[in-house]
Amino acid sequence: MTDLLHTIPDFPTKSYTHLLPSLEKHLITTTDLLTLDALEVAKRAQLPLLDVRRLAAHVVSILHGQLGVAQGGGHEHGGDVGSLKKSGEEIVGQWSTISTLDDSLDEALGGGIPTGYITEITGESGAGKTQLLLTLLLSSQLPPPHGLARPTIYISTEHPLPTTRLAQLLKNHPVLSNHSSPPSLSQILTLQTPDLESQDHILTYQLPVALARHNTGLCIIDSIAANYRAEAHSSNSASSLAHRSTQLVRLGALLRSLARIHDCAIVVANQVADRFPSTYGLKSPTRPLSSPPHPNSTTLPQRPPVLSLEHQQRFFTGWGDDPSSGSQNLKTPSLGLVWANQIACRVALIKELERIAPPAIGQVREGEEGAEWSPKRWRRWMKVVFAGWAQATAEGEKGVEFEVWAGGIRAIKTAGG
Repeated sequence: MTDLLHTIPDFPTKSYTHLLPSLEKHLITTTDLLTLDALEVAKRAQLPLLDVRRLAAHVVSILHGQLGVAQGGGHEHGGDVGSLKKSGEEIVGQWSTISTLDDSLDEALGGGIPTGYITEITGESGAGKTQLLLTLLLSSQLPPPHGLARPTIYISTEHPLPTTRLAQLLKNHPVLSNHSSPPSLSQILTLQTPDLESQDHILTYQLPVALARHNTGLCIIDSIAANYRAEAHSSNSASSLAHRSTQLVRLGALLRSLARIHDCAIVVANQVADRFPSTYGLKSPTRPLSSPPHPNSTTLPQRPPVLSLEHQQRFFTGWGDDPSSGSQNLKTPSLGLVWANQIACRVALIKELERIAPPAIGQVREGEEGAEWSPKRWRRWMKVVFAGWAQATAEGEKGVEFEVWAGGIRAIKTAGG
């Protein structure tokens, strides 16, 4: 029962000191206590059946109280918690979002970044992840409808908070610079986690205290995978991978709990890795064994089975559902499928290189006066991969195109828009 206090930190263990050592010795977890038959648990741990049932009933009553579904006096252990039984009007009335300060981006996100959930921003280096996160740090401090009028927390695992860029956003974005209650850098609490051990300690013990003490409305972790990837070289055995999966599940449960209890938005940045299609999908054209291969014969690509991971990845990674892009620039967000199941929303920032034909002699393109012509430029799109409150970007589409400028990020208006 080593995970009992992790599941219910304030559980009164004093009444069960004669049970917990034996349960721990026989590797019985809280999940086992709740899902297995009490008689089976009592036999494995060699404990009285009635005591095991009493412990299980106590754990269930506390969990019911925390979820707001307790019957009668079930709140005696759960504290003052909200009920899950709410009308649609009550849910809509409690819906709070943080704006990206761009109408097109907010519309794609279903109104912005909501509180009470974990939202992931993923993309390769230079795609605009940090620019979007810095914008959210400032817009969250604005009063509704742009923000929550609450302070923010920035947890960095790689680089310190770029205050120079934040000051530039405050100066150049019209909403931030002209607002009657402008945001301030003093309302951003920063924490640094240089390794995985300090990250676990800060997220488990310091972050809950900071959220409650400062009434924080937004917590940003940039990035969630950096410390895990730094220690990934230690071992790739099955046991180490299973342990890593358990760590990610616990981290997701912790962050979801904090988002719900403190009604704040948890936004994490995630890195990506290159993805290469498997070779089983290539099949050579059939020919008689005696005949030589035709000089113009090519391998024929085959679509992977529908239930294979290679086919399913397009629905939760953000890359691979656009037939025109081919397989040259496929990416996969770090931490895999286990982490994808812990988050409520994934937003992919896609970056592609575009080749530009040189202008004719004497011709100057719009917006390029005085600028040196470059044969290539980067284009960026924001794509909603999945979200419970917003429609995912249609298959084959890249999403909302945006650009990075002195005031943050903004959508590029198309000719039809």
